Amino acid sequence: MVAEKGTISINTENIFPIIKKFLYSDHEIFLRELVSNAVDATQKIKKLSSLGQYEGELGDTKIKVSVDKDAKTITISDKGIGMTTEEIKKYINQIAYSGAKEFVEKYNSETDKSQIIGQFGLGFYSAFMVAKEVEIFTKSYQDAPAAKWRSDGSTEYEISDWDKAERGTDIVLHVSEDNEEFLEESKLEQILTKYGKFLPVEIEFKEKVINNPSPIWVKQPSDLKDEDYLAFYKELYPYSEDPLFWIHLNVDYPFNLTGVLYFPKIKNDFQLNREKIQLYSRQVFITDDVKDVVPEFLQLLHGVIDSPDIPLNVSRSYLQADGNVKRINSHITKKVADKLADLFKEDRKSFEEKWESIGMFVKYGVIADDKFYDRAKDFILFKNTENQYFTIDEYKEKLEINQKDKDGNTVALYANDISKQDAFIAGAKKREFDVLVFDDVLDAHFINAIEAKIEKFQFKRVDADTFDKLIDKGLKSEVVLSEDEKKKVEETFKTHVGNNIVQIEALPIDELPVSIVMPEFMRRYTDMSKLNGQAGMFGNMPVMYNLVVNGNHPLIGKIAKDGDENGLAKQLVDLALLSQGMLSGSELTKFIERSVQSLV
Repeated sequence: MVAEKGTISINTENIFPIIKKFLYSDHEIFLRELVSNAVDATQKIKKLSSLGQYEGELGDTKIKVSVDKDAKTITISDKGIGMTTEEIKKYINQIAYSGAKEFVEKYNSETDKSQIIGQFGLGFYSAFMVAKEVEIFTKSYQDAPAAKWRSDGSTEYEISDWDKAERGTDIVLHVSEDNEEFLEESKLEQILTKYGKFLPVEIEFKEKVINNPSPIWVKQPSDLKDEDYLAFYKELYPYSEDPLFWIHLNVDYPFNLTGVLYFPKIKNDFQLNREKIQLYSRQVFITDDVKDVVPEFLQLLHGVIDSPDIPLNVSRSYLQADGNVKRINSHITKKVADKLADLFKEDRKSFEEKWESIGMFVKYGVIADDKFYDRAKDFILFKNTENQYFTIDEYKEKLEINQKDKDGNTVALYANDISKQDAFIAGAKKREFDVLVFDDVLDAHFINAIEAKIEKFQFKRVDADTFDKLIDKGLKSEVVLSEDEKKKVEETFKTHVGNNIVQIEALPIDELPVSIVMPEFMRRYTDMSKLNGQAGMFGNMPVMYNLVVNGNHPLIGKIAKDGDENGLAKQLVDLALLSQGMLSGSELTKFIERSVQSLV
């Protein structure tokens, strides 16, 4: 049987409405596309002039955008390369024929591809998303008559000669009734500012230039001073505090990437600081959703990245992940890690002073990217309750002798709420144990990640278990209670703690008579659940805990000897719960009433 071969046919009458209506995700994109085309036309004439292939005067090359509310028109005018009648037929009437692509191919050895924006030859048709009719008035830089092109959005068009003296192109959009919002000057200015703020050709609107054609990321770092970077930051984020420092990206091989990334001052509200990095392609704004290009943990940074090598779909609205995107992602991670390493080596004291903000990026990086830990391990810092800072290796050495458990693991004690855990911190210091401070929202996840990286090294919250799990400094002794007294005390307290465990410990007499501790896994899971917005490990079930009774405290001795007819045990249990923020509602009310009554 002979196979039949043929050519798939495309009906333009069916595909044209799709291109007009569904090619772009947002109607406002039409202005970005048309102004970008005007920029291309202007860049081309400048290039031809520099190559000696255009000998006329360039003159004023500003691109002008104007609106006539009465006539219901928007006009985009340029003094660029213009078009002949034949070029109109080639570039406008053939959908998806890119003049920019042809120009780059023709002058490939003589021009910089990154100066030309257009890729797909489809941007012009975005005009029909808002216009019921579009007119083009154009005169080529070549010795050819000017021409007019007109279409009402169908597949039919008209071309005629036109009387136009100056080189360049005017595109006139006759705005449809359901898109008249775009006739408002404030609306157009907002769109131009959003997408064209840094276009490489001056854009004039309402008789003023609205863009900065030479932003700092297109300049060489050696030509810039600190005040230039700070001024640009204020241009991007007028109401923000000055950044801590910045990284200037300037790569031309194996991909093109420029930009400036700033480290802002951040604290625990880091979720509010996302979507502050702006992605550009040849100085045209694309998006502030950079999750494919910038590693997740660095999306807390602020600034701009620009790359003509980031592949976009035809609407330039979404990124398509490919090899270049992955390489750019890795490069940004490396540049950030190198910058932080240099800052740490050059001025450790300054690095420590900025750790509250820097640490958020580093911790997030360790959690989100296994490879980042290898780059960052030498400048990850731990801070203790004495405001001293240690690298991982320094802290391991500090704890080597003093803080080990019975299995030989080095144990780092930490507090996540210094005020609430003050009594436990004091108890640790009596034993000459060091206590770290981990009170950032990411710390519960961070310490899990660190434990997975370091062999025989564990973190334990200072109130998560009793100190008898560590090598003691001679403060531990035997419980003074007899076995019968211990049993009596245990049964007494058991009546007030439900299914929770009561454990009697030999602690110094000047420490708390009763305290609440939890297994470390329970403490850590509770902390992580808060970050994740979860109720807890068992949904709405109460969190389990251990009630530690100091068998050497006089009040416990009194209960062991005289019993608990006056309700002392209940009061001590509630005090312990209150200190952990676990006493509320009617139980808290009853506790307050009992406390007041005892003073009468």
